[in-house]
Amino acid sequence: MELINRYRGCLIGGAAGDALGYPVEFLSFDEIIRKYGENGITSYELKNGIAEISDDTQMTLFTATGILLGVTRASTRGISAAPWVYVHYNYKDWYRTQTERYPLDGYHHSWLDDIKELFSRRAPGNTCLSALSSDAIGTLEKPLNSSKGCGGVMRVAPVGLYFGRKYEPDKTDFIGAEVAALTHGHPLGYIPAAALTHIITLIVHYGCSVDEAVAAMQTAIRTQAYDKEAVEFFLNKISKAVAFAYNRKIDNREAICMLGEGWVAEEALAIAVFCSLRYSDDFSKAIVAAVNHDGDSDSTGAITGNIVGAYLGLERIPDKWIRNLELKDIILEIADDLFHDCRISEYGDEEDSEWEEKYLWHRSVHSLRKDKEPIV
Repeated sequence: MELINRYRGCLIGGAAGDALGYPVEFLSFDEIIRKYGENGITSYELKNGIAEISDDTQMTLFTATGILLGVTRASTRGISAAPWVYVHYNYKDWYRTQTERYPLDGYHHSWLDDIKELFSRRAPGNTCLSALSSDAIGTLEKPLNSSKGCGGVMRVAPVGLYFGRKYEPDKTDFIGAEVAALTHGHPLGYIPAAALTHIITLIVHYGCSVDEAVAAMQTAIRTQAYDKEAVEFFLNKISKAVAFAYNRKIDNREAICMLGEGWVAEEALAIAVFCSLRYSDDFSKAIVAAVNHDGDSDSTGAITGNIVGAYLGLERIPDKWIRNLELKDIILEIADDLFHDCRISEYGDEEDSEWEEKYLWHRSVHSLRKDKEPIV
């Protein structure tokens, strides 16, 4: 399989699971069944012909542009800070899309702020909003709060996609944890983010199956320098998810109930691991299973879609999940940017006008605004 197909599958898959789960995020399983029938929600609920993404996909896209902002600075200026610094800049831009009106006044770091649709509020997480409204920055060493909500893990897939081919998995995992810790300070808020980063890295860059990636992740996380009590609690939850996935006597509903509702990060990843292992070769069954439960359906759907989409690639995601997906062209563009990487440098002769527009001038090539200066 072409590597770019996995990048595209990961981000489109995550957005598809998110969009399927978003309409039922705050419904109980019984309410979902009453509204959609005995099989639950199995296709998009369209609004004006569009399957709407939630804050999960929005923040995933801003994670990606933050990564690429830092990469471009390093390439064109020869110096840069840690990746989380630039991701934080971009999260602050996402925060502005949720609290201000389009178009934004003044300087911003992400070209996504030129995309009007991203100013839609789609149930943004209170922890993310609160953390990003602060002047302080959450780090692993100095947590901003004690939240272990799933808002940290649901957005880190781009970390595995981009850094997974540059660094050893343990270092990439650590970047995933740092990115989650910007808003979620509890060890169980960022350890699952490191774990998802590891899974995505191994599937995309090492050609692992889903079960191989999950097994390797369990071994790796145990050896990494995180709070040991939290690690053991997390791995116990993942072990249950793995056991349930292979036990066909337990149906999806029963298994997910025993794993939790997904509002906290370890539960969200455990549910996604269960669905991804049970249906690794069937994207539709995986995301349908991931969203039909009592809890945080869009986040569990998004994470499952990231994992299975990365494994199957875009070509094996049925068209029904792509056709009406909101901002699918933007999502594919960002997947391609992560894949192709920055090709301009302070010493090279290669030019890339579109890349410069997006990551030097911070303007969308779809909605150019000529009133800004290039600041990196």
